[in-house]
Amino acid sequence: MDLLPAQEAAKIYHTNYVRNSRAIGVMWAVFTICFVIITIVVFIQPYWIGDSVNTPQAGYFGLFHYCIGNALTSELTCKGSMLDFNSIPSPAFRTAMFMVGCSMLLVVGTMVAFSLFFFCNAGNVYKICAWMQLASGVLMVIGCMIYPDGWDAPEVKRMCGQRTDKYSLGNCTVRWAYILAIISILDSVLLALLSFTLGNRQDQLLPDDFELDGAGKGCTGKMAVEPSHLKLMQNVKRHEKKMQFQDLMLFCFLHVDISKIVTIGDTQKTIGDMKLIIFYFFSCFL
Repeated sequence: MDLLPAQEAAKIYHTNYVRNSRAIGVMWAVFTICFVIITIVVFIQPYWIGDSVNTPQAGYFGLFHYCIGNALTSELTCKGSMLDFNSIPSPAFRTAMFMVGCSMLLVVGTMVAFSLFFFCNAGNVYKICAWMQLASGVLMVIGCMIYPDGWDAPEVKRMCGQRTDKYSLGNCTVRWAYILAIISILDSVLLALLSFTLGNRQDQLLPDDFELDGAGKGCTGKMAVEPSHLKLMQNVKRHEKKMQFQDLMLFCFLHVDISKIVTIGDTQKTIGDMKLIIFYFFSCFL
């Protein structure tokens, strides 16, 4: 069985690596888009906390928008706007809105950063996205932790009862938007770890003289390859040198009459054969 040249073997394994990397990258991109949708829903929807069967009035609260029912008519009166900070019932709600809003913008920025894959090295883009996703998760954590600090607002007590206080909901319950915000934190951490992994796997570059038909070059002008593939290419090259040495031994066996070395006759031809052996030996390793 003929051994493939080092560059051909490296191309084959690099192709397999790119195929697997792209499959994982597509999965990461799909989950990132889902993460964007989740974060937008969490920011917009006013269902962070709400009434229960024991609350004196119906209603629900979000980051900036809230609705409280009338005990007599059962109609909901809605207030609050993210453009009007004075309409938000608590300073803690305003801070939480700012943090979650920044988290949402970072996640949207991650999706916009997908366009950098067409211009820059994929490893660098993955790391940029990873840091943005990680920062988004940190901001979401801060927002979720600050939000309960505003539960002592008069509007919240009006709906949830007088037992309501900071970090105590009284008769109210946590709604699905708050739970979704917590899930988005876990999502951001997992996506950031996956993005860091994809970025680090593409840090190792092939030698400058290695080319793959001029395709797939990043901002650095070099092709990214997995370290194990580079090691394989080096092993193949060492194996080729070993094969060259075996060829040299075969050449010696076929072209040199050993009996002439220990005899005085035909000295000129023997010296010529030895010079040819030495020349071939050095040409194999230079």
